[in-house]
Amino acid sequence: MIQHDIAARLETLFSQRGFAEPSVAELKAASDVSLRTLYRHFPSKESMVIGALQHRHERYMAFLEEGVPEDGAAALSHLYQRLGHWMAFEAPNGCMSVNALAAFPDNPQVREAVDRHKHEILEWLGQRSRRPDLATELFLIHEGASSAWLVLGEKAIEAALSTTLTLLGAPHR
Repeated sequence: MIQHDIAARLETLFSQRGFAEPSVAELKAASDVSLRTLYRHFPSKESMVIGALQHRHERYMAFLEEGVPEDGAAALSHLYQRLGHWMAFEAPNGCMSVNALAAFPDNPQVREAVDRHKHEILEWLGQRSRRPDLATELFLIHEGASSAWLVLGEKAIEAALSTTLTLLGAPHR
């Protein structure tokens, strides 16, 4: 339970401040535990990043599943409503996974954590759309929307939904 709480607090700090900036003292303060406890659960800054990414992944996937309608176009419409909310309130500085890769480009453990997260999203999109043959295309639209959010805001979400519905041959609402 303590490790989960620490990971949640680290996620918040890394999301707000990025990965390069927080000092060990700031990581300790944000974690609200002693330095010894912090390092017992996360023995390096990279392990803190990985713990935060895993916590973020679990929250994001649960967030997408919350209230999702049956599979198909309705599920993906729901996804983009949720993604817009997530970007506005949970990720105003962009995708934390992409930011982690930028901060730790040569770290195989960070790469593995990000790869797991992104592949699970890809699988989710294929399953929920009932179009596993389009999972990669749907994933690229999702990733494009989350990346473009920083520049376009809600227009990125609207365009992603429109593109997705066109790809699926579903009516636009």
